[in-house]
Amino acid sequence: MGLEMFSLEGKTALVTGASRGIGAAIALAYAEAGADVALAARSAEDIETLAGKIRAEGRRAVAIPTDVTDPEQIDACVARTIEDLGGIDVLVNNAGGTRFMAPAVDTRRDGWEKAIRLNLDQVFYFCQTVGKHMLERGRGSVLNMSSVAGVAAAPTLSYYSAAKHGVIGLTKTLAVEWGTNGVRCNALSPGWIKTDLNRNIWSNDAMAAEFVKDQPIKRWGEVADLTGAAVWLASDASAYVTGATIVIDGGQTVF
Repeated sequence: MGLEMFSLEGKTALVTGASRGIGAAIALAYAEAGADVALAARSAEDIETLAGKIRAEGRRAVAIPTDVTDPEQIDACVARTIEDLGGIDVLVNNAGGTRFMAPAVDTRRDGWEKAIRLNLDQVFYFCQTVGKHMLERGRGSVLNMSSVAGVAAAPTLSYYSAAKHGVIGLTKTLAVEWGTNGVRCNALSPGWIKTDLNRNIWSNDAMAAEFVKDQPIKRWGEVADLTGAAVWLASDASAYVTGATIVIDGGQTVF
């Protein structure tokens, strides 16, 4: 086998948090690799713009405005993807994020609950709903987005670290439950990646350097640094990989 094992030709993918940043980059990379893609995010305008770029690649694309913290909208998103694209071969749970920083003792309980709903609960709901579909078909690949905060401590981000550790635990458990039925489940744990959400840090040279000063590669990652692994985990090239967490952090967590 040659490079064709990395092709996503004939596959369909659902990517959450696809309006910008990592999610948008993965969705576009999947289309370039041959997949048809459903895009889920709250921003209808942004995902429709991305859908246009994917169609320009000659692939089918559907933009589905979705609040991922609403289980009913999750079910509707999955049903729409299956209806419009004929099925789901790849699920990327990318939606999530940090909304505040605070020591654990100062974190409000409603803030904790909202953050867990965004970063963990919805990942489970998407996995559960799409998983049933994949198990019925006897094939599929799920990619859950964790973080270096899911493999190490993240002071002042206790809710985020807890959720991302939970994503990894969920990923491993689903890999065991689904493996004999042809469905794989893996996770990516990015480090400091340049996105619009953290532009205020990496756009300041002195501040940006401080964040990666103890990292072997000593630079911030680009979203393109994640897309190769995302395509690999979705493709037949990774057919023997499940339950894995791929850390892409420039070496930040090796110490």
